[in-house]
Amino acid sequence: MSNQNFMASLLDGVEVEWKSLKEVATVTIGEFVHKNNQDPSAQFPVYNGGTSPTGYYHKYNNTGNKIIVSARGANAGFVNRISTPYWAGNSCYSIGIKEATELNWEFVFFFLKNSENRLIGNQQKGGIPAVSKTQIDMFQIPIPPVNIQEKIVRILNAFTELTAELTAELTAELTARKKQYTYYRDQLLNFEDGEVEWRSLGEIGEFTYGYAAKAQDSGNARFIRITDINTNGKLIATDSKYVDISEENERYLLKKNDLLMARTGATYGKTLIFEDDYPAIYAGFLIKLSFDEKIVNPKFYWHFARSDLFWTQANKLVSGGGQPQFNANALKEVKMPIPPIARQNHIVTVLDRFDAITTSISEGLPQEIELRQKQYEYYRNMLLTFPKAAEE
Repeated sequence: MSNQNFMASLLDGVEVEWKSLKEVATVTIGEFVHKNNQDPSAQFPVYNGGTSPTGYYHKYNNTGNKIIVSARGANAGFVNRISTPYWAGNSCYSIGIKEATELNWEFVFFFLKNSENRLIGNQQKGGIPAVSKTQIDMFQIPIPPVNIQEKIVRILNAFTELTAELTAELTAELTARKKQYTYYRDQLLNFEDGEVEWRSLGEIGEFTYGYAAKAQDSGNARFIRITDINTNGKLIATDSKYVDISEENERYLLKKNDLLMARTGATYGKTLIFEDDYPAIYAGFLIKLSFDEKIVNPKFYWHFARSDLFWTQANKLVSGGGQPQFNANALKEVKMPIPPIARQNHIVTVLDRFDAITTSISEGLPQEIELRQKQYEYYRNMLLTFPKAAEE
């Protein structure tokens, strides 16, 4: 069913009047309150940009059941709703309905939220993005019968709650799977005294610093940087950068199952196992770790590098300062257990299964959230597209 047919069925012949917000609501700009006067333990949230509270204050200047719109800055035009008392800052418009018996404030919120791109698109040009009070005052909204407004609000609130519940369930499932993986990893890497040999990485490995070059938007080899490794030690598939293979850099080409570790910055120690087959060169802030695969299964090392056995040592060996450094000399000092290769292979098989489940949920969660958001926006648009006799 098209939006037009759906809305005609919902309205059942009732005409919809359009009015400016100024006619049906009061639009006010908030008041500045200094950070020094705010208190994290205070009761009332302070809103400026609209997306979330910027602090808390012991007073309020709005009683709640209001729509707020960010007046200026990066979030100019962002629409939110606040049901409890709050303090509106001087970058926040508050919209209060004049006659609650004729106009449901949440209906207005949903309509403005659905029209958010128009507000953002109408920002004043030049300098800091801003939405003027005149733009808000003159913004046209439909006024269907109150019972239709309330029905739309019920549907959209139910959809919002359902999406939130699904997201919470998926997030809880992901947390449980991560705990499960961590538990089995720690159990499988826990060896009795004398059961396995412990050796320093410097004894069994070779370490090579990456290639220093400027990343390009195109080239015949992917250029893997620290920022291309996610928190789970996997290669991020999007926003790839490239370099051209040359005599100078071909020795930095990766092979399948090569290990890379970040050696500097907040993500020091983060380790990637390269599991792809395409040409790739690793950047200068990465170290390639090379082991004799008859002694160390690279995937076994990758699981070890995510464990407390590794991080307890790494955190003691990293150099301080503004940019933490975990160079090859420090890495050589890390000791790891070396069980027989057959046992390593078994441990890898078990942990890979748990990791695959965790990765599937991790990758699927944002996709599912995005899908639900698109579904919600589709139905919100269908429910809020009213016939209009004339253009604004």
